[in-house]
Amino acid sequence: MARLNDSAAAAAGPAGRADAQALAEAVAAAMFARDPASQSLGMTIDAIAPGHARMSMPIRADMLNGHQTCHGGFIFALADSAFAFACNSYNLNTVGAGCTIDYLSPGREGDLLTATAIEQTLAGKTGIYDVKVTNQDGRTIALFRGKSHRVSGEVI
Repeated sequence: MARLNDSAAAAAGPAGRADAQALAEAVAAAMFARDPASQSLGMTIDAIAPGHARMSMPIRADMLNGHQTCHGGFIFALADSAFAFACNSYNLNTVGAGCTIDYLSPGREGDLLTATAIEQTLAGKTGIYDVKVTNQDGRTIALFRGKSHRVSGEVI
């Protein structure tokens, strides 16, 4: 998995940054190993860092709707998965408390969609994450905003 820039870990210095990155990578690997939904849709984790995740998913023929474009539920699932991996990257069990999504362009069979989740704010048990879904040409397919809530326990 590739790394993404993380300003909070950077402020902690090289050792803190390395530890936070290693933890985010371990959490992502553990979560993905027990995530048959994301796996069955062909998703991959392309990059992970504290508060950030980038995932991709190819659009298959069985993901098309009656207009022969990608069903919005699959686009949502990709954005939601990237959101989940970003907000759990600190190894504290975190769930979605709410979200919105705006569909801007259709996904087509054969497209490779990429969802990039970026933490906007994290205060106490609540976080806000923005996810941008693009295709292989960089065209924005959807914008998702998720609100997270930390619950008890750790991921690993």
